[in-house]
Amino acid sequence: MKGKLKVTFLGTGTSQGIPVIGSDHPVCLSENVKDKRLRASVLLSFDNHNYVIDCGPDFRQQMLTNPIATLDGILFTHEHADHTAGIDDIRPFFFKQGDIPIYAHKRVIGSLKQRFDYIFATENRYPGAPAVAINYVENNHAFVLGGRKVIPIEVDHNHLQVFGFRIDDFTYLTDVKRMNDEEIAKVKGTKVLVVNALREELHHSHFNLAEALAFVEKVKPEIAYFTHISHLLGFHDEVEKELPKNVHLAYDNLVITV
Repeated sequence: MKGKLKVTFLGTGTSQGIPVIGSDHPVCLSENVKDKRLRASVLLSFDNHNYVIDCGPDFRQQMLTNPIATLDGILFTHEHADHTAGIDDIRPFFFKQGDIPIYAHKRVIGSLKQRFDYIFATENRYPGAPAVAINYVENNHAFVLGGRKVIPIEVDHNHLQVFGFRIDDFTYLTDVKRMNDEEIAKVKGTKVLVVNALREELHHSHFNLAEALAFVEKVKPEIAYFTHISHLLGFHDEVEKELPKNVHLAYDNLVITV
């Protein structure tokens, strides 16, 4: 019998995080812990398995704040630095476990091989470098993690293809600007939806708040959480008050069960 899926929001911020370095924006100066956001990532825990979606530059801090004994794999949505730059910090898991499985589009694997060539080296490897086991993700090809079916969902991040993932009744989508009807159909019926909502103003490659709310209305989950949030969206507590009852702003270290 399957256990519950526990989702920990490791980070809910956009590429610069909140506070932004050197910014005097009021949200960046906020003392509310919910206004302090590391780069976007979630930890999925179920049946004694732990998987992370995206591994950004704050991965080390996220793992210190939300410690786990083992890491069964990393799912990458796309290759941008705020979603991949922490891959070197898988070393402690590698030293205990061996090669860490990663799951990503072929293009994303190619980008990682260029930027982190020492991790993927097959000869003359540096002895302190981590290593990974590559698993290619293709659209319309579900795969299995820890005995559970994972459905890739393809979205457009401006002109870049990005994968979201649905596991049971939980769907995680980030860096979405557009989705076609076939991909939206894969999301419908999900109970818990996580999707990006960058700010109020329109953006060329991300849902703004109005677009994210319209998407929630279209797919009709039981509950939705917004992530990949910039300081320009406003103060967490003020924005939260204006959202529909079944829609919430996620915040760092929030834990939910599905």
